Amino acid sequence: MRNRGLVLLFCVCALVLCALPALASDPGLKQLEAKVVETTLPNGLTVIILPRPEAPVVSFVTYADVGGVNEQQNATGLAHIFEHMAFKGTTSVGTKDYAKEKAAMDKEDAAFMALRAERLRRPKPDPEKLKTLEAAFKEAQEEAQKYSDTGAFDKILEREGAEGLNAFTAFDQTVYHYSLPSNKLELWAALEADRFTNPVLREFYKEKEVIMEEKRMGESQAIGRLFDDFFPVAFKASMYRSWVIGHLSDLQSITRQQAMDWFNKYYRAKNLTVAIVGDVDPKAAMPILAKYLGQIPSGTKPEGPITTEPPQREEKRLIMEDPAQPFLIIGYHRPDVNDPDDPVYDVINDILAGGRSSRLYTSLVKEKKLALAVESAASIEGQKYPGIFGIFCVANKGKTNAECEQAIYAEIERLKKEPVSKEELEGVKARAKMHFIDSIDSNMGLAMQLAFSQNLQGDWRDMFKTLDRIDAVSADDIMRVAQKTFVKNNRTVGMIETTPAQAAK
Repeated sequence: MRNRGLVLLFCVCALVLCALPALASDPGLKQLEAKVVETTLPNGLTVIILPRPEAPVVSFVTYADVGGVNEQQNATGLAHIFEHMAFKGTTSVGTKDYAKEKAAMDKEDAAFMALRAERLRRPKPDPEKLKTLEAAFKEAQEEAQKYSDTGAFDKILEREGAEGLNAFTAFDQTVYHYSLPSNKLELWAALEADRFTNPVLREFYKEKEVIMEEKRMGESQAIGRLFDDFFPVAFKASMYRSWVIGHLSDLQSITRQQAMDWFNKYYRAKNLTVAIVGDVDPKAAMPILAKYLGQIPSGTKPEGPITTEPPQREEKRLIMEDPAQPFLIIGYHRPDVNDPDDPVYDVINDILAGGRSSRLYTSLVKEKKLALAVESAASIEGQKYPGIFGIFCVANKGKTNAECEQAIYAEIERLKKEPVSKEELEGVKARAKMHFIDSIDSNMGLAMQLAFSQNLQGDWRDMFKTLDRIDAVSADDIMRVAQKTFVKNNRTVGMIETTPAQAAK
């Protein structure tokens, strides 16, 4: 929107903001906030409800306060594995005969443990014994599969009109979400309570193979390999250093019992938040939610990681030679989402690469023709703990990463030395407000934001302070944070350098 100049941008943003519903104004947000109902069930589960009766639909978000950052060596990928497992059903959903299925799964586990022990035998496993054990394990898998009603959980919900049934795992959280007609609240509560009380990790080893294939596909791309290697270089101690999908060796060796132990620790009521937004009456809904969600065992709220990332002492560089297009990542350590300067990083992110008239795009793509694309992210994945502000660049044909890197640093130096003009800052704030309003325009968007604020910031009410925080950012704040953050000894640089053979083609 900014390619016609800052003045036009500001006018357009103002018109769009005026055209938005009353939600865009402070009174609109206050009215919305006043409708939120929060309840903590006796088992410790947090329920947040926001009635929006405009349409007979309700969006549901179940937020588990656990992600890749909670994992340990030898067991990376567990959070992502269990995301998949929560769709596999329970003792009553997804089975043809649970008693027989349980017996078959026990044999399957025993066969896998024998195979695992041989794979891990040092100095090396016996090839012939491996073949025998692999055959026995495959036979046990096939027997257990006979009793599995694959996809039963999904089929029930799809039959009842569910939309957007999905989940995701990140560094800080695992989230399950979908929408249903408003008269299906009790169905949602019953199914959600069942899968977090009586999960059956059926097809566990089969699903691990699917995840391992995802891992291999990611590593088949040069950029995927670069990101996989970048984080362990950028982080010395934080578990943000280990990509959420996990290491192949860990994925191959993780057992069903390890996944159940993970579930028993992190998927208890005190570690779960449910956000419900849509055509729902909190007074009528709470008895139903208490009846079903109150069945989930309380558990204990697990403590977070103790290890903290120490200050970086020197610039780190990672150069990957590959017959692929050049690619550049520049990452700077930054504080977590609860730091007072968090909104300043968001504003800086927009100034640097927030669209086609941003500073980096204007300089590198339009004027100097150095890059095909340039982007940035105020925080790459992790936000709960100190993370990384990232800048990404694809060099133009005949141009180099080195040229792009120096041009990026030139724009960063401008940010550190020259105050942002009033017009540019107003334009950035207008866009930031539009992005925020857009993010909460839907029931699902609101439910997500409420759950995220409750867990990452400690209180869902923080969501409604977003616009005030954006408004408070000054040109002096931008210079101060840029001078503190964008320094050589605080950065990690990763790049793909095209091999000579590829460059000659």
